[in-house]
Amino acid sequence: MPPVTTTVPVRAVQITDVVAEFILTTAEERVLFSQPAHRNDNLDIDLRQLGIQGLKMRDFDRFLRDHHSVTRRFFVRAGIVGLAAFGGRDLMGWADSVAPELNDAVARLESFMTPVDKFRDVSRGSPVPHSLSEEKRIEVRQTRETWRLEVTADPDHPTRIKQPLTIAGGTALDFPALMQLAETHAVRFAKVMTCLNIGCPLGTGIWEGVPLKVVIWKTQPVENFRRVFYYGYHNNEPKQMFRSSLPAGRVLEDLYDLPPVVLCYKLNGAWLTPERGGPVRVVVPEAYGFKSIKWLSHLVLTNLAVANDTYIEGNNDVDSPLKTFAATLSVPRSIAANQRIPVTGYAQVGISGLRKVQVWVCRKGAEPPDDPHFVTVDWTEATILAPPETGRWGGDLPDSAIPVDTLEFDDKGQPKRWPMRFNKVHWAVLLDGLPTGEYTFRSRTVDEKGHPQPMPRPFRKSGHAEIEGVGFVVK
Repeated sequence: MPPVTTTVPVRAVQITDVVAEFILTTAEERVLFSQPAHRNDNLDIDLRQLGIQGLKMRDFDRFLRDHHSVTRRFFVRAGIVGLAAFGGRDLMGWADSVAPELNDAVARLESFMTPVDKFRDVSRGSPVPHSLSEEKRIEVRQTRETWRLEVTADPDHPTRIKQPLTIAGGTALDFPALMQLAETHAVRFAKVMTCLNIGCPLGTGIWEGVPLKVVIWKTQPVENFRRVFYYGYHNNEPKQMFRSSLPAGRVLEDLYDLPPVVLCYKLNGAWLTPERGGPVRVVVPEAYGFKSIKWLSHLVLTNLAVANDTYIEGNNDVDSPLKTFAATLSVPRSIAANQRIPVTGYAQVGISGLRKVQVWVCRKGAEPPDDPHFVTVDWTEATILAPPETGRWGGDLPDSAIPVDTLEFDDKGQPKRWPMRFNKVHWAVLLDGLPTGEYTFRSRTVDEKGHPQPMPRPFRKSGHAEIEGVGFVVK
């Protein structure tokens, strides 16, 4: 006889309900999550270390300002009047009235763009190239003044090119020449940088560079061009080389309305630091981080039709684009019975886009059998927060605003579509109270094609998509 399963019907209280009700009780303890609770890869990050603990009411007021359009829509739906202007006094007054549990949880959310010094570092190398002394970086051509990029044909599977760019021939591309190309070809786009085998994104920023195809055409390729191999400085030891590759078609043409692959030299309006792969790195908008090689030094044009990425080792899927998935940022560790439960989280928006975020709570150990992806349970929709207003994007951007002519943004610095692919969005939900017991909270995404996480690509080694479970206790 199959075991009896018990799921908890949970109604997500819309944030409009919170505004209308005004008064709830604050939960005493909260825990922040950046990855599934069962993961332990020494890359977890405690958001409290980033200085976002203990936030006061003024911080929630800032968040409401940053998400002006979503809060305005919620207030209107709730039937609240007199907030047309949403001025500072009005917002502060409403911040004082909104449910305190939600204030605290939402106020902890990080800015949309990540400050450069808050990006997580998963660099490879021994020593890691960004740890080199300034003198050594000059010697190995990894400063803006000494950087050189060679573009040559693969000697084993040659592409026929007329003008290879080499140091020996005095034709290698240097940084001033790259900046000259940038005067007419520079592009900017927003992207979340994510490692293939880590559940938590490393950071989101505005990446600026020259399309890779512009440099490739300088070599005048003629025929037998099927793929680009590229690698950066890793101590000039073959065993440390970290390389990646792309089909020629992806590099020469921006397929499926994707932003171009770029030779990147700026992040959030500032020159790339060595920690972020400077002076120049590759950035591939739709790809995981191993495709965006740091400390770039060589491009190789080849007639070989298959990838030779270092990441093929370890059974990794090197052709897998970013996946869409949800994760929890904050949920009470312990909460009183029948007290409403505020939860916040983020969703990475991958190649398949994002239609909705859903949540589900069940008693610990009461998951339905033979349903590893929980497709038979009653999921509840959470609220995807709107994009920040102009001047509220964070990430150390000049004036905290999106730079002019950034792809997929309008002339006012607002996204042309939301959620944006290859970025991260926040979501929030306030759940009805529960009776005493131990519970597990789960969140998932539904992409633009209607595929619920972890579909359509649930496989390991092709990017994180597992549905996380976060435990909490109701006393």
